[in-house]
Amino acid sequence: MRQMQRMVAFSLVMAMVMTLLGSVTVAAAESKIGVINPQAILANHPKFKDTQMMIQKAVEQKQNEAKLAIDAESDNNKKAEIFQTKREEAAMEEKRLMDPLFKEIDLAIRTVAKAKKLDIVLDNTGVFYGGIDITNDIIQHLQKNAAK
Repeated sequence: MRQMQRMVAFSLVMAMVMTLLGSVTVAAAESKIGVINPQAILANHPKFKDTQMMIQKAVEQKQNEAKLAIDAESDNNKKAEIFQTKREEAAMEEKRLMDPLFKEIDLAIRTVAKAKKLDIVLDNTGVFYGGIDITNDIIQHLQKNAAK
């Protein structure tokens, strides 16, 4: 009797799983999926090269500040602390400079996806087959907005 109850319970669970998988498959089949190459979008952002130059200058400045402070310090622990602090400052500056680009890219992705009536946009590195590549559309959108 107990074995029969387990079989019935197992059958019910399997039926629910199959129903759920079926609905997910149908929903995925009805969704329009876009794919993007984030590296290409960032590399072709109109402000990317200038931002990279600003980041390089900021990093060099922090390195120089660290070198001067470390040369003036005799305690190795304090030298390590100075180095770590300047490294964190450089990372924060890089984030501060890159965040506006990421926000513009995010907005461009959303705008293009909405215009193309896409339900989902995925990074193309995780997609082996299918999807509508909107990378160039996003690059063009960013370039058009930069020209304004």
